[in-house]
Amino acid sequence: MDMRGYQRYREDSLNTMTQGELLLLLYDELFKRLKLAGLELQREHYPTFESAVDRAVEIIHYLADTLDRQYPISANLDRLYEYFCYELSRVKAGRNQIELERVTKMVDELRDSFRQADKNSATQK
Repeated sequence: MDMRGYQRYREDSLNTMTQGELLLLLYDELFKRLKLAGLELQREHYPTFESAVDRAVEIIHYLADTLDRQYPISANLDRLYEYFCYELSRVKAGRNQIELERVTKMVDELRDSFRQADKNSATQK
């Protein structure tokens, strides 16, 4: 199978996405990594668990780095992202399933909020 065509398709898809769609894509990936971490922790596959947590933290750092600081909500989101990273470091160190589930739920709720905001902004255009 020719992977160049698929790669080109993916690049074109990313280049035509709105900022809201890209943000939701990041949140979907973050949520996926946190769910994977939970599954791997239950299976006691610790290297994969740690890798999933590390990737989730990288995504959160990227989200924090790309905040538009001219809006007041950015400061609140930055603190929330910092909190997520702190909790995930604790989750990783203590292999704490309960805390991981709590952070995952918070990320899911935040993702749903952004999804709703994206829908609302699309209908206002």
